[in-house]
Amino acid sequence: MRTDMLNPSHLEILAAGTKGVLATIRRNGRPQLSNVLYLYDPDEHTLLVSVTAGRAKTRNAQRDPRVSMHVTSTDFWTWVVADGEASFSPVATEGFDDATEELVRLYRGIAGEHPDWAEFRAAQVAEQRQVLRLHIVRTYGTPGPRS
Repeated sequence: MRTDMLNPSHLEILAAGTKGVLATIRRNGRPQLSNVLYLYDPDEHTLLVSVTAGRAKTRNAQRDPRVSMHVTSTDFWTWVVADGEASFSPVATEGFDDATEELVRLYRGIAGEHPDWAEFRAAQVAEQRQVLRLHIVRTYGTPGPRS
């Protein structure tokens, strides 16, 4: 994977956060924006997001895998956009399948331990959850506050 279009200071901002706005492309070409929680995987330069099969953002990214994530810091002036290509895990179908295990790892990376893992696993299956992987190919933004 090319990494020459990934600014290290931008990647630090992505790694420091877990909240962003995921942008996918609707069938009519207009953007569809969704507030999401994410986890940054620095080894793969990938953002991981739990999504529900059949929802607009999921359908859009499956049809057109060009997606972007906008992340801002609490000062508002520090922000980064990560452009990339989406891929997906399978949909969770059992409490202990590979898809559900990836969703458990994602939850732990964002929020720590869940108070009831059995309930969490059952919800992932019932909600038809899967992981969207945004493979970052380019970043841009303002990595520090304005003067």
